Amino acid sequence: MESDDAYLWLEDLDGADAARWVRDRNAETVAALTGGEAFEALRAELRQVLDADDRIPYPGWRGDHLYYNFWTDAARPRGVWRRTTLEQYRRPEPEWDVLLDLDALAAEEGENWVWGGATVLRPGYGRALLSLSRGGGDAVVVREFDLDRRVFVEDGFTLPEAKSDVGWIDADQIYVATDFGPGSLTSSGYPRVVKRWRRGTPLAEAETVHEGHADDVAVWASHDPTPGFERDFVGRRLDFFRSEQHLLTATGERIPVAVPEDAGWDVHREWLLVRPRSPWAVGGVTHPAGALLATRFDAFLAGEREMTVLFRPDDRTALSGWSWTRNRLMLATLVDVKSRLEVLTPDGEGWRREALPGVPEFDHSEVVDTDPDNDDAYLLASEGFLQPATLRLGQVGGAVETLKRAPASFDADGLAVRQFFATSADGTRVPYFVVGDADAPAGPTLLTGYGGFEIPLTPHYSGVIGRGWLARGGTYVV
Repeated sequence: MESDDAYLWLEDLDGADAARWVRDRNAETVAALTGGEAFEALRAELRQVLDADDRIPYPGWRGDHLYYNFWTDAARPRGVWRRTTLEQYRRPEPEWDVLLDLDALAAEEGENWVWGGATVLRPGYGRALLSLSRGGGDAVVVREFDLDRRVFVEDGFTLPEAKSDVGWIDADQIYVATDFGPGSLTSSGYPRVVKRWRRGTPLAEAETVHEGHADDVAVWASHDPTPGFERDFVGRRLDFFRSEQHLLTATGERIPVAVPEDAGWDVHREWLLVRPRSPWAVGGVTHPAGALLATRFDAFLAGEREMTVLFRPDDRTALSGWSWTRNRLMLATLVDVKSRLEVLTPDGEGWRREALPGVPEFDHSEVVDTDPDNDDAYLLASEGFLQPATLRLGQVGGAVETLKRAPASFDADGLAVRQFFATSADGTRVPYFVVGDADAPAGPTLLTGYGGFEIPLTPHYSGVIGRGWLARGGTYVV
């Protein structure tokens, strides 16, 4: 059937005519918007914002060296992986122990290496499995790294370039899902088979622990090394939102973790958390999508289905995420897209809850990291439309200290953040923020919004928006 769409040819992603049309329109846009003193001044200001290296080096918690960080700047565009102590991190200019300089490695090996992350052995934290991609693609090279000697391990765990997934079991065993040859990948191009690989043995001798189907997205395996609660899990990612998972016993038995396929789940010590994405009838109760439920993991595997409701959504409130400390659960929620944080403590009578103090009303706050093996400390990051990022270190129920505060990128004097609600055709009240001079007359207004993949736009600090729009009298609406 012929189409009456005169522009259907623009949908040909590789078509020469479509590419030429895009180049012509881009040229018209560039000619209309660039040039002149005003444009050059704006470009210089925004370049200053984007090239600034005074941003917060957000850390991750691992072992005695409290803060690990991967850092890029103009001098090190590929980045350095580094670590420091809490004492050093508190200083304006910490002394960093550089573990790996990716720019130096790329130059030495003649490779276009892009950092793909590190999987660090826990406990001990002496070894890591580094993922390096050529040019930033999904396929990575995996190489074992010695954090104490700062060198790659000779004859260590290594994998050639592939869409691989690896994880530590112990110092001499890892789980590996990779391209094992014909038939080992899914139709999505990701691993269909995951194996247990022992140090000093060829990859070809690795033992298969789980297999998926060709039409799955991928398979995975993981080991939880929490002392006293050591467990292994395997699973299949069925699609973007659905998965299937099992507890893998020492004898190789797979015990289903029978939560809904579209539910999020988490196991910490004796607890199982479940976040259904659709209504879930369990234990004689139907729980709504977006709730957070808790039960004891071993009891759930044994067939018990009594769930405790830790969070129930409503028209204004949604669960943003959660983090475990050693003894407590920290819940992050959005109330009319504004951050709220609660601390839940399990005791003999249920779960005691209290608000986490010090969360600014119009800032977005989230827990960056915790140390769940050892204590109830947490790292809290906050930022708002007019408030630069701040990183705080706290102890649940104790003191909170500011570790880092990013400098302002623009003058916010006279500017304010206000929240309003628009009512949709079905009566839903949709919150939105208005940022700018509340006393200024009507003028240029930049509207923005996003709702894809269930990701909300929350308050965030943007030096580009602030310097290029708000400081010039514009109003910003999210």
